[in-house]
Amino acid sequence: MPPIAISLGDPAGIGPEVLAKSWDRRDELNLSPFVGIGDPRSITQVWDGPLAVVGDPREAEATFDHALPILAVPAAESSVPGCPTTAGAHCSLDSLELAVGLARSGSCSAVVTGPVSKEQLYRIGFSHPGQTEFVAERCGVSTSNVAMMLAGPTLRTVPVTTHLALHDVFERLTQGLIEARARATLRGLQRNFGIAEPSLAVAALNPHAGEGGALGREEIEILAPAIAALREEGWNVTGPHPADTMFHAAARARYDAALCMYHDQALIPLKALHFEDGVNVTLGLPIVRTSPDHGTAFDIAGEDRADPRAMAAAIRMASSMALARA
Repeated sequence: MPPIAISLGDPAGIGPEVLAKSWDRRDELNLSPFVGIGDPRSITQVWDGPLAVVGDPREAEATFDHALPILAVPAAESSVPGCPTTAGAHCSLDSLELAVGLARSGSCSAVVTGPVSKEQLYRIGFSHPGQTEFVAERCGVSTSNVAMMLAGPTLRTVPVTTHLALHDVFERLTQGLIEARARATLRGLQRNFGIAEPSLAVAALNPHAGEGGALGREEIEILAPAIAALREEGWNVTGPHPADTMFHAAARARYDAALCMYHDQALIPLKALHFEDGVNVTLGLPIVRTSPDHGTAFDIAGEDRADPRAMAAAIRMASSMALARA
């Protein structure tokens, strides 16, 4: 397959460091060829290994054994680790757009996106909640038809609502949105993970699944009708389940993914179990896109303290998903 495209993210964050360390440990971490996309200076500031600037992704495989290949997207000014700037934000956005374009054209088999600073992106006019929504737009897919999955070795979770204040979740949560996220998840499990008949467990919004309406009626009026509609379509969907009993080992063995109602309901159990190797996967796209499930970590950037295991997990999962599609 063509190499995987990896956008470095914010050049002042840990993206360049974890990418370089992943290449350093490529054999130990069982990584297939990839090409970094971003400012080469952001890598040389934090790593003294061999770097090969390439002009085409097809050159990456030839250089991968002896140097880290990178397609150069220079920033207007060199970044300083731990000190984000608007110039770095422009660079991270340009790198992301190029990576997506390469995957859409077939020049790369998948996209792995490095961590970006939303604060800096918003300063340059970025209007999307996150990279997921930007990638969906560039692929011509409505954000209501994609799903953000957090995946680890023993758990996959999908939040129906993502980057919202908790008090806004109740207004935004609808039967149609739950059904759309569920379908994207179920089809993604088939297409990207090779699960022919996936099972999906739906978490309740309220404690104890609402206690028959005593603790909230969302389970009765929104969740249950959505689950019934999905089951009528032939999908294996169960719930709504009390969230506090869904994530122990025996419960996790009964489903392929958990559909959660809000951000922390999905991310807390995933990060508790797989903090070092959790992967952010976007389902519902015509391309494969994954991301390490961590942020820019500006506080440790440039200190040789960043752990590459999450980046390596994202690369491995992107490779396996691309292979499953192929």
